[in-house]
Amino acid sequence: MKKDKKIDTNKTASKNKKTPKDKKRLVYLIISTIILLVVIDAISLYVYLNKDNKNYQLEVNASNFVSEVDNPYFALDPGATYTYESETEDGIEKNVVIVTNKKKEILAIETTVVWDRVWLDDELIEETYDWYVQDKEGNVWYFGEDSKEYENRKVVSTAGSWEAGVDGAEPGIIMKANPKPGDKYRQEYYKDVAEDMAEVVALKESVTVPYGTFTNCLKTKDWNPLEKGSEEYKYYCKEISNLVLEVVIDS
Repeated sequence: MKKDKKIDTNKTASKNKKTPKDKKRLVYLIISTIILLVVIDAISLYVYLNKDNKNYQLEVNASNFVSEVDNPYFALDPGATYTYESETEDGIEKNVVIVTNKKKEILAIETTVVWDRVWLDDELIEETYDWYVQDKEGNVWYFGEDSKEYENRKVVSTAGSWEAGVDGAEPGIIMKANPKPGDKYRQEYYKDVAEDMAEVVALKESVTVPYGTFTNCLKTKDWNPLEKGSEEYKYYCKEISNLVLEVVIDS
């Protein structure tokens, strides 16, 4: 005589019910998927902003910018003057940079005009008007330059001049709000004319120049992909709130 098989309903229910360990695995899976998607988006954005082609573009929204430039590493106070001197193979080079009280409207944004002149043995060889503006996060943008080269007091070239929004030129970032070692970014983009790049190298560098000694300085590596051997280190110090030293890297 066959005995009726008893079904253990409790056992069956326990097989279908998710245990705490199963729930934990599911949570980990969801979190891992979200992190993976975020990383993929970040990589895609980085490649998009740094690739060397005509598709480079930063989003420019006039409402996202402010009137003052007060980034601790790159502040532009009207009237401020910075003077740099160096010995070159051709002679003594003197560079005077003045933050003017003038503004230039570019892409419906009011930029600050900076007057930059270079002399070689007391003869003016270059004059540039640079245009900068800061966004609400504290990033300082570079919107272009009007550059002239001189020989015997006459303009011989305007090569390197560009303006964001004109002929496909795009603005770049000259100083990030929160720079971190490894950050790489475009400072300007006008295809085959102005394509300077920069990378943050360190944040706690010490620098000594005739003016004094500065600590906790930001060190960047700058280069122009269009010019071989153009690499140089730049040091920005909060005590000056601007560039303190440039060092050409021997190629």
